[in-house]
Amino acid sequence: MVAKKGGHRDEAEEDLARDPLQAILLADSFAQKFRPITLERPKVLLPIVNVPMIDYTLAWLESAGVEEVFVFCCAHVKQVTEYLETTKWLSQPNFKVSTIESHNCVSAGDALRLIYEKNVIRGDFILISGDTVSNMSLTEALQEHKERRKKDSNAVMTMIVKQSKPSPVTHQSRLGTDELIMATDPDTKQLLYYEDKADHLKGISLDKSMLSESASVSLYNDKQDCYIDICSQEVLILFNDNFDYQHIRRHFLKGLLQDDIMGCKIFTYEICSSYAARIDNYRSYDAISKDIIQRWTYPLVPDVQFFKNSATKLERQGMYRASEIGQSRSAQIGPCTVIGNGTTIGNRTAISNSVVGEGCSIGSNVTIEGCYIWHNVTVEDGCKLKHAIVCDGVILKAGAVLEPGVVLSFKVVIGEQFVVPAYSKVSLLRQPVNQDSDEELEYADDSVGVADNLPMANGALTNDLAELDVCATSEVGTNGAGFIWSINEAVLEEEWRHSVAPIPADKLAAIMQSANGDPELLTHDDNILPPSGELEPESMTNDSDTEDANDEEATYFEKEVEATFLRAVEEDVRNDHVILEVNSLRLSYNMTALDCAGALFYSVMKLALDMQHNTTSELFANVAKVMAKWKTLLKSYLLTIDEEIEVIMKFEDMCMGSGKEYAPLFEQILHLLYDKEIIQEEAVLNWASEKEEAEESDKVFVKKCESFIRWLNEASEEEDEASEEEDE
Repeated sequence: MVAKKGGHRDEAEEDLARDPLQAILLADSFAQKFRPITLERPKVLLPIVNVPMIDYTLAWLESAGVEEVFVFCCAHVKQVTEYLETTKWLSQPNFKVSTIESHNCVSAGDALRLIYEKNVIRGDFILISGDTVSNMSLTEALQEHKERRKKDSNAVMTMIVKQSKPSPVTHQSRLGTDELIMATDPDTKQLLYYEDKADHLKGISLDKSMLSESASVSLYNDKQDCYIDICSQEVLILFNDNFDYQHIRRHFLKGLLQDDIMGCKIFTYEICSSYAARIDNYRSYDAISKDIIQRWTYPLVPDVQFFKNSATKLERQGMYRASEIGQSRSAQIGPCTVIGNGTTIGNRTAISNSVVGEGCSIGSNVTIEGCYIWHNVTVEDGCKLKHAIVCDGVILKAGAVLEPGVVLSFKVVIGEQFVVPAYSKVSLLRQPVNQDSDEELEYADDSVGVADNLPMANGALTNDLAELDVCATSEVGTNGAGFIWSINEAVLEEEWRHSVAPIPADKLAAIMQSANGDPELLTHDDNILPPSGELEPESMTNDSDTEDANDEEATYFEKEVEATFLRAVEEDVRNDHVILEVNSLRLSYNMTALDCAGALFYSVMKLALDMQHNTTSELFANVAKVMAKWKTLLKSYLLTIDEEIEVIMKFEDMCMGSGKEYAPLFEQILHLLYDKEIIQEEAVLNWASEKEEAEESDKVFVKKCESFIRWLNEASEEEDEASEEEDE
């Protein structure tokens, strides 16, 4: 019998389809970083851009082909189960969601041991927490994992990672987490070292045996752990056999890396253009909210109805407004802002870079900047809010001020003219006297009188103040209600590191001074290791200068722009959406308009080059076709002659490098750009003029265009003569 062509692929697809793809979704974070809010509502039900976190996670799992999800919940069990019952998730075809409940698990390890005892996982599964936002495809990563498992049964887990941008000053990612140090085998992608709490000023130590066992080792400090894991059933067995495994990363992962007896292996899979991130603290809450608004998470964005009926529309500058809002004509809604349904906004109120929930009442002369206002909030006249989180049902009386970093929990009332100090947390619940030192715990503390079954209606808690065992207090002004939680000196520094507010200038200056005092980041014995790259056993040093770093940054930027553009092509995304994403990339990488123009032009020309063609005439036809479609997008970044010259120079670079096929067509395509009014005559002539003093090797393409340049010069002279005659 003759083997069917493509049989290996069919076999792989059959293998993937053999068992339904399952997922374990941990609805508990087993941490206290969102207190006092999470004393009253579970973290997965907190809104991010007006939608509960768990909906983003479930929507992605469904889109990624997962067929069965087990939602593990412990704290606030009834709130989670009752919410799921009111949504579509329990009735979706080909997507089964069920809950596993517990009342005594205190860690992720306990949760996985309980799930093991239930015997519900039948094969490889996805392990994820309910505070994760992603739009990545799982197909390739899952296929890699399964192929690896066929060859090596000790390959028990594949971690999803992606490129990150840690701050060179704070050694933190933009998500507020500590900089992650990873080492992998560059050939197999096996994880060899993992440290997410490195003391960078003192350095880290790497075991020399790591280098002796692998031909080379790649060391990174620019990766982000997405906290999405593809696991084999052995992972649950390992947790069941090792009761000291509590935390998935700190205990389980590091335990396997250090264990030479069991021989279990963990591998990584890096995503490039896709999005994946976990909401771990208030700063990552802020960063991921902005990513959603700026459409990095597409299709999980405010104007796409991916799980609920929404009439929210995207307007200019990344502004989203629901169809039914009451906005005064004198109110100003700034960029990157979302306004929920049923919200009213008074006269001369200004809102920018903020999310306002449903059913809110915003008075007149109010200023809101960089804030997250949840549902049914009342902000009276003259209030000022900056970089704050305001939960459901809060009332801010006239003239109240929220300084940066403030968090107001449910139904707090701030008195008239009262100024809430920066980084304060205010709750109707008294601060627990004995804070548990175990950072794993995330239970609602019954000692403060919070019932575990607080039902929700329209996003707001329906419990009375009496049920919460609280009393009115003047800690937050006249006729106010709420307790200001004190900040322990030991965690004071963490407040600004994890806050939605920008890092204070004095703190930033102190960190820079400290960093300048000891620039050494990573050490191995007496040798300095590069922050990211490949280590050879024979050579342990790698010098790099600022210019190389800038070139690498520019390369990453161009790749991100190209990925954004290709996604726009594949998904037929509108130009204004692409512009919004490119602009956010520009800010993220600290690039200029020139960089954007060059990167977009390269992306468009690369698209034409990748299209089917056999001759130069067919390639030219491809260019004409893509330019006709994307001309408007390109022109959005060609605002001055400088950007147009940058495009010509970028075209030169392509013809000498990755796009050598374009070299014979250089003059013809330059003429096309001129005819299509993408570049102007002045740009071409200035480009040619700048090359006059250049070396001969840099004049190759100017010489190719001599006839075109001569024609432009003659046309320019004729226009000048005609203009002079008219003046006479």
